Amino acid sequence: MSARAELEFPAWPQFDDAERAGLLRALEQGQWWRVGGAEVTAFEEEFARHHGARRALAVTNGTHALQLALEVLGLAPGEEVLVPAFTFISSSLAVQLAGGVPVPVDVDPDTYCMSPDAASAAVTDRTRVIMPVHMAGQVSDVDALGKVAADAGVLVLQDAAHAHGARWRGRRIGELEGPAAFSFQNGKLMTAGEGGAVLFDDDAMWEEAFVRHSCGRPRTDRHYRHRTSGSNFRMGEFAASVLRAQLARLEEQISVREQRWAVLRGLLSAIPGVRPQGADERCDRNPHYMAMFRVPGLGEQQRDELVDRLVGAGLPAFVGFRAVHRTEGFWRAAAPALSADELAERCPNSERLSRDCVWLHHRVLLGSEEQMHAVAALVAEEVGRL
Repeated sequence: MSARAELEFPAWPQFDDAERAGLLRALEQGQWWRVGGAEVTAFEEEFARHHGARRALAVTNGTHALQLALEVLGLAPGEEVLVPAFTFISSSLAVQLAGGVPVPVDVDPDTYCMSPDAASAAVTDRTRVIMPVHMAGQVSDVDALGKVAADAGVLVLQDAAHAHGARWRGRRIGELEGPAAFSFQNGKLMTAGEGGAVLFDDDAMWEEAFVRHSCGRPRTDRHYRHRTSGSNFRMGEFAASVLRAQLARLEEQISVREQRWAVLRGLLSAIPGVRPQGADERCDRNPHYMAMFRVPGLGEQQRDELVDRLVGAGLPAFVGFRAVHRTEGFWRAAAPALSADELAERCPNSERLSRDCVWLHHRVLLGSEEQMHAVAALVAEEVGRL
């Protein structure tokens, strides 16, 4: 078998007759949007139940899910939201879209999740929300972050875009503190190409979110009495029908990825100079959205060259996120008074991760155990060439 054949992993997205049946069901019901249709409502009920939440609201995408949740939490213009410096830009962008000021804070160098100590140090009298990101499926230290929030009198919003099906000390995401926002973008663990959802444990918050996601219009309104500001963040029936099928196979896929990561992590750990993402054992169900590792000491150019060589060999590899304060877009809207260099001094772990982190698509972890050895052998070969 050729080296490239060894790296032929399962395709993503995955689909079968369940998605086909769902799309046909949505088509033939005669109503293709959530008002009058049945698929979005059914998906919300199933997704909430699966994650231990009282209610779920399906929306257009993960960025909108975060923005909507912040609005429902009462974020006022100019108030601050603590976000990890090492994350996809949507975490900070959603804060800016909701009128707030994102404040990047550093992450733990092992788990890549928001550091509770850094969060505590960043709290000011303008802080309204702490928004941890469950990076690559590793649940943030919600116990410590919850204490920081409680001590400061602020709220928690979970960015769970990577954490479908995750658990922390046996509790599902919907059973943890604060609303949780998910993404169903094409690469996510469940997908309809695009889409998002917010979990709530409070009926009144869900109702407020519904009104805001439907142009400020209450569910039963027939006279255009738009009660508040909002936008059209409604999910369509076709997307919901696909997501119902995706949800049905989620747990089986998570089990495979957990088994494969245990193998791959051990193999990567044995490669000189390679450090795979660590695990907080309190996260006792990690869905592994990404297989992440670092090569400490690499510069950004070397890391980019490494990723290019891995991709050229057939491995779906990607560079790690750029620290949000190192992106031009971050500074195009409300931002902290600190400069990028000053934020960098406060976020040294995020700076290093921006330069030396690599991640592999989660479909790699749906491959065979033998393929994990092939992946590790390729990484060892290419790192050894640096």
